[in-house]
Amino acid sequence: MSWKTPSPRVRELIRRGAEIALHPPDEWLDELDAATLTGETKRQIASDPVLAAGTRRANRSNLLFWAAANVRDPGEPVPANDTETPLATARDIVRRGLDESALDAYRAGESVALRLWTQIACSLTSDPEELRELLDVSLRSISAFVDDTLSAIATRMRAERDELTRGTHAERRETVSLLLEGAPITRERAESRLGHRLGATHTAAIVWTDAADPDLGRLDRAADALAEAAGHTRPLSVLAGAATRWVWVHGRPDTGQLRTALDRLPDVRIAVGSTAPGLDGFRRSHLDALTTQQMLARLTSPSRLASHHEIELVALLTSDPESADRFVTRTLGDLETAPPEVAETLRVFIAEQCNATRAAARLFTHRNTLLRRLARADRLLPRPLAEHPVEVGAALEILRWRGRP
Repeated sequence: MSWKTPSPRVRELIRRGAEIALHPPDEWLDELDAATLTGETKRQIASDPVLAAGTRRANRSNLLFWAAANVRDPGEPVPANDTETPLATARDIVRRGLDESALDAYRAGESVALRLWTQIACSLTSDPEELRELLDVSLRSISAFVDDTLSAIATRMRAERDELTRGTHAERRETVSLLLEGAPITRERAESRLGHRLGATHTAAIVWTDAADPDLGRLDRAADALAEAAGHTRPLSVLAGAATRWVWVHGRPDTGQLRTALDRLPDVRIAVGSTAPGLDGFRRSHLDALTTQQMLARLTSPSRLASHHEIELVALLTSDPESADRFVTRTLGDLETAPPEVAETLRVFIAEQCNATRAAARLFTHRNTLLRRLARADRLLPRPLAEHPVEVGAALEILRWRGRP
């Protein structure tokens, strides 16, 4: 798409507007992210922490790329943003098995960007002719920039898909996909292709990082640590994305040992599935690990290690985030915003079957201190704890996985 070079006055207005866009307020970025990650068609991206984080980075990259170009050359066509940030996200989209339809998220972001840019433009001039020329050029520019960038991303996706259909990685990923889908592949053939016994007891995990510039070797070390924590030396690890590994080990990993290993691997996160035998266990454990990872993403939890048996109830309760928010607020009242140590004391007290001595020992606090915090928590609750301890415990677990306390 081409257009007539704007007048010097409008070029200056575009430059000034682009300088504003180079420093967007947080609420603009939040609105842009919400548009690209909200809705049923974008659910697969939003529920995957790596893809969601990559999409947020791509949103910022595209916004700043276009703005910077218009500070340098106001009103001139902007080339496609073929930098590493959006192309890395394209690579991960393909490795999740998604196609170019996933790029529709960027179209939703484009509509938000057009509206925000219109607001900027209207703040720059009150002259109707200047505003008309400014909007005509800049809106054409944004549309052409998005089209060209999506074309570059789609080209990268096709190349990535071609690469994934070749070599041992493709064979391993294909075999795992067949097993997860319940396709008719014999256990003997699958074991031969994977080098992994399928009749044993399995624990699956998702190992990933959402860091902007990750050390990918740490993902492989985390997979090895998972196997070691289960008493074995060799995991089955499948490259699910540039920054994600699907992992299976035999047996049940020791959570304490795994947490210690994870302390030495900054930015790496692990979602652990259930432990179960045979092919059904292989599938079920992986699905449970995915559920665990998706819950962490849904709650924007800072937790770096979570097991399915810990979060199963919270995952069910938070499948509808808005309903979960209302449940927490209605159940906890003022306790929701109380100091974290007050809510945590009550959570542990309930987890220890309302035994103050055990709760104090678990929290490494004096029993009298614990009793004072419990009394304060009970005053903050809309109804006494004794009337609904199960509901309060569930609401506090949701707070815990959200990062509070």
